[in-house]
Amino acid sequence: MLCLSLLSPPALADGSTGTFKLPPIDTSAKNRCSFSSSNIGQANAARDKLYDLRECDMSSQPARGYDLSGVLMEGTNARGADFTEAQFSKGYLHTSDFREATFVNAVVDRASFTGSDLRQAVFRNAVLTGTSFDGANLEGADFSDAYIGDFDQKALCKNPSLKGSNEKTGEDSRFSAGCK
Repeated sequence: MLCLSLLSPPALADGSTGTFKLPPIDTSAKNRCSFSSSNIGQANAARDKLYDLRECDMSSQPARGYDLSGVLMEGTNARGADFTEAQFSKGYLHTSDFREATFVNAVVDRASFTGSDLRQAVFRNAVLTGTSFDGANLEGADFSDAYIGDFDQKALCKNPSLKGSNEKTGEDSRFSAGCK
């Protein structure tokens, strides 16, 4: 049993798994590139099928209050999308465009924004627990009144792109994230 655990390390939900492989994109799926909320409610990423929005253009689309738990968004254009009060538990949100997106009052729990563009995004009053922003561009992002755990806040404050002010809210990015 010990040999098995050494050969296959676990895939971690925080995005730190280096060799994570995603299944191929099913481009034939009808209505694949549209936001839809989970029918299970508070499902915590439990869906009846893979929720795959990779390489989709979701720019400026509303997703207010949607349960987007377990969503795969890689190479996705979600610029200006409204995620107010949305839930992103266990979201894989890598190398996507979230510029000017709104995450006000959202629950972004154990999600990974690795390499994504979050310039001018607003996370006001959002819950950001176990969420990774490794290599993300956070210039002008607003984290005012967001709940960020101590460990997550330390990692967030180490991001060199966390600078400037948000054009809509006027909030300083580093100050709003609670960085010293």
